[in-house]
Amino acid sequence: MRSTYPVHCLAAAVFCLFAAGFVRADALEKLKPEKLEATHKAVQALRVEWQKIPRLGPYVDYRANLHVHSALSHDSRGTIEEIVAAAKAAGTQVLMFTEHPSERYDFYRDGHRGMKDGVLLIPGAENKGFLIFPTQSLRGVEASSSQEYSDLVRSRGGLVFLSHLEERMDWEIRGMTGTEIYNTHADFKDEKKLIAAMRNPLWIFKSAELFMKYPQESFSALQDYPADYLKRWDELCTRAPHTGVAANDSHQNVGLVVRLVQGDKARLEDALGEKLFELDVGALPILQSMAKGKRVGDVLFQIRLDPYPISLRHVGTHLLLPELTEKAVWEALEAGRAYVSFDWLADATGFDFAAVSGKDRHEMGSRTAYENGLRLRAQAPLPVRWKVIRNGKVVSQSNGRALDSAVSEPGNYRVEAWLKIAGEEMIWVLSNPIYIRAAARG
Repeated sequence: MRSTYPVHCLAAAVFCLFAAGFVRADALEKLKPEKLEATHKAVQALRVEWQKIPRLGPYVDYRANLHVHSALSHDSRGTIEEIVAAAKAAGTQVLMFTEHPSERYDFYRDGHRGMKDGVLLIPGAENKGFLIFPTQSLRGVEASSSQEYSDLVRSRGGLVFLSHLEERMDWEIRGMTGTEIYNTHADFKDEKKLIAAMRNPLWIFKSAELFMKYPQESFSALQDYPADYLKRWDELCTRAPHTGVAANDSHQNVGLVVRLVQGDKARLEDALGEKLFELDVGALPILQSMAKGKRVGDVLFQIRLDPYPISLRHVGTHLLLPELTEKAVWEALEAGRAYVSFDWLADATGFDFAAVSGKDRHEMGSRTAYENGLRLRAQAPLPVRWKVIRNGKVVSQSNGRALDSAVSEPGNYRVEAWLKIAGEEMIWVLSNPIYIRAAARG
């Protein structure tokens, strides 16, 4: 999670997902044991139904995670070795790091770069409201405004994405590469009752077994359809093309450690080792049981709620590349050849969306002129509920593994693929738009 929100508050927010009476009904419902079990079974069933399908067109689908923090950031302790291992476990081939800038290091020169165990690493930063991936060091570079800062990065060939839209819905920044269309931390933040909820450690202890039994389902219970993000993205795309990406906001910094300290006290620490509070061991029978035979300094209990394998698998940005290189990643993100997928539900590899006319094919992100006979075609490795969206409005819906829809007028067209999970329709895939302009008059 993001550092500007106190880590201990985030930990409390996640833990309080289990506190009956302090969570809005839908979140509470998702985290009941029977609901977690049903979700787990539904996801397992999708793996049986999933069919490998060849991608159409000339590109290969590579999964990327953007907005990832390592120990270079002050609010993470993640080593590059464990992050790469987690990426491989999640099916990720590209990691785009967004460290918090610091005087103690240069995020560009000292950041993670190159191929490591088959995963492409790209250094970047989360700074001044953006995710930035520059082409050279920005040490000592100052800007008087957000627009100037974006212009500086872009003028040197870098990528700039608007980050955390919920904090800056009114920003009008010209020339950006794109914007986040989903952010994991924003999904936490809209649970106002969780942020203010009580932090009863007894509930944490009682819920730990359930969370460890269903780690992915529990973490991903936060998922909501990002309606506010998508509405703003659609608005931005009417002004100029904006590539939509997912923000994992991975830190591996949400968790709890209970440690025995002097005076028969138990100290509760967050995942970074910072003290939250202390309480008497005798105050809770469960602590008394944990403390038997332990010495001062021993850990009585610990749980990590956002491990990298779980947070990286939750959502990904799939890039259509001719090869796995930094140059190809740059070109795909500039062109909008990408889609966002909640891969914890199912691997979306094989998903395709394009505009087709005769032998001409226009990939996601393409700008093309309207003509008679132009059609939108999409496919997915699972049967889904398709929604075709033009300029932010749903214009048609259908079911199946494939979509074939005529284009009747110009506009910005994107598609959404929805799955039914344990009785609930959930968003699975969000494509980038295809920009169909009116044909020039002769």
